[in-house]
Amino acid sequence: MQYDPHPKSYNAEQIRHLSATTIAYYDRFARAFWDGTQHHDVSQNYLAFLNAIEGGPPYSILDLGCGPGRDLSHFRSLGHEAVGLDGSQQFVAMARAHSECEILHQDLLSMRLPKSRFDGIFANASLFHVPSQELPRVLLELFRTLKPRGVLFSSNPRGRNEEGFSDDRYACFFDLDTWRDYVTSAGFVELDHYYRPPGLPRDRQSWLATVWRKT
Repeated sequence: MQYDPHPKSYNAEQIRHLSATTIAYYDRFARAFWDGTQHHDVSQNYLAFLNAIEGGPPYSILDLGCGPGRDLSHFRSLGHEAVGLDGSQQFVAMARAHSECEILHQDLLSMRLPKSRFDGIFANASLFHVPSQELPRVLLELFRTLKPRGVLFSSNPRGRNEEGFSDDRYACFFDLDTWRDYVTSAGFVELDHYYRPPGLPRDRQSWLATVWRKT
């Protein structure tokens, strides 16, 4: 692990390299990732996300970093209009096959999304791959693609604001205060936060889940 609590600034070419290396990791281990995560219980996250969306269903949902399509399949089974987005070509193909949903093949660091398109964005274990210097721009893109009063859900591994490469994936490990600063600066209002997995002591809850509304 090569984490730096005070990361340097990256130029455009370095940012492309960080992203390409992370995406290549997932392309390489796509099948193993599916085998290891398809049965994870994230029902707590589904409920926190869907319960925060205003108005009656069905909802228009963007699954950001959709991976092989587990969560897309769940949202589609509930009757929602779910669209996936992922930078990994392997994941895009798997998600299309597993969910039969529309999948956008886009890098999180160079997304171009339609304005005011979605009722909610489900970012389960995806935004922590965005380098901190790029996060304000990425969050603003998500803000713009949400409808007024739309909902952003995120679940990220937490830490003490370290970031760097681990197993050929770039990752940021923010604490609540730092993550809150980034998301509120993009114009969101916090609705809820909690730590996962549920029922464990805090020092064993390695994931931070947060729910936000577009103001």
